[in-house]
Amino acid sequence: MNRDEIVDGPKPKHAQLRDILRRMAEQELPPGSPIPSERDLAQQYRVSRITVRAAVGQLVAEGLLTRAKGRGTFTARRRMDVQLYLESFTDDMRRRGLLPTTEVHRCADEVPPPAAASALGLPPHEPACHLVRLRRADGVPLAVERGWYHPGIVPGLQRHDLTGSLYAILADTYGVQLDHARQTVWAEGADPETAKLLGIRTGSPLLVFRRVTSSAGRPVEDMTSWYRGDLYQVTMQLDRTDPDSGPFSAKGR
Repeated sequence: MNRDEIVDGPKPKHAQLRDILRRMAEQELPPGSPIPSERDLAQQYRVSRITVRAAVGQLVAEGLLTRAKGRGTFTARRRMDVQLYLESFTDDMRRRGLLPTTEVHRCADEVPPPAAASALGLPPHEPACHLVRLRRADGVPLAVERGWYHPGIVPGLQRHDLTGSLYAILADTYGVQLDHARQTVWAEGADPETAKLLGIRTGSPLLVFRRVTSSAGRPVEDMTSWYRGDLYQVTMQLDRTDPDSGPFSAKGR
């Protein structure tokens, strides 16, 4: 039997078509390519449009296909793994063979919110550098970063060209080598401002990372990054260890 042929049998026709379209999306078409229309698929595989709709809908739910209103259905862009170690966005993208670019949308001394002031060890109402940047790879908007930087450790940060690697500036200009970070990850829908910057709809899923980074025990950066959920994923390796030996051990409580 031709693997692209749909036949009567124990396997539902929508599941057979789903497998054909999955192979098309994963192996045959590059990311962002259109797939045949609902009508064309129904005619080509001699199935009902309801069957086509069910197969396509399952692959949209899995993230292999995306629908664009008025334009059709397309193969989704491949998700990239977010790196869970200290590396600049610029270096990360270059390592992947992508061209990183950065737009600075705000850079000014402002009074940080209480959570950021506390993370940086600043007294109330002391200004810090507030930096907002849009990060792209090969021209595609990937993330919005909003960060606060300790004014005593990196004074005058706004005087520098911040369209490249910030971590390189910290190291080369200020002699600050970031060596430790505590990061928290959660998911949320895009607010209107973030959605506009990323070129997505309000409410679209985002991966959010808040990272407080330090150098030699001194907090330098409190940055929150909003990554597009359709382009990023987090992969972690988990090893089985003694649950009483980790940082959340109940011993001694």
